[in-house]
Amino acid sequence: MATIKTAYTPEQTVALVEAYKANPTSETVASFAESFGKSVKSVVAKLSREGVYQKKAYVTKAGSAPVKKEALADELQAAFGLSEAEADSLTKANKMALVKILAAVKG
Repeated sequence: MATIKTAYTPEQTVALVEAYKANPTSETVASFAESFGKSVKSVVAKLSREGVYQKKAYVTKAGSAPVKKEALADELQAAFGLSEAEADSLTKANKMALVKILAAVKG
């Protein structure tokens, strides 16, 4: 009977999960990839399968949470009392234009 080689031993899995829970950073992932002789993608996949990996939160260049055009259009709709059809056409506008209009409205 052939033995199945697993990519990670149970001990490695426990150590990886515990270390990542204690310090969920890309540095932790990179250090484990190096120490286990695995790729970063492999370590991320293993942490994902174990249910502990946390994807890095996306932020804008300014460091804030991104805002969708639909949300900007909804704010303008509320500010001006626009109909749904009018608000739908706002989502076709350039995002920077919507940001500037909303900023001017909020004054």
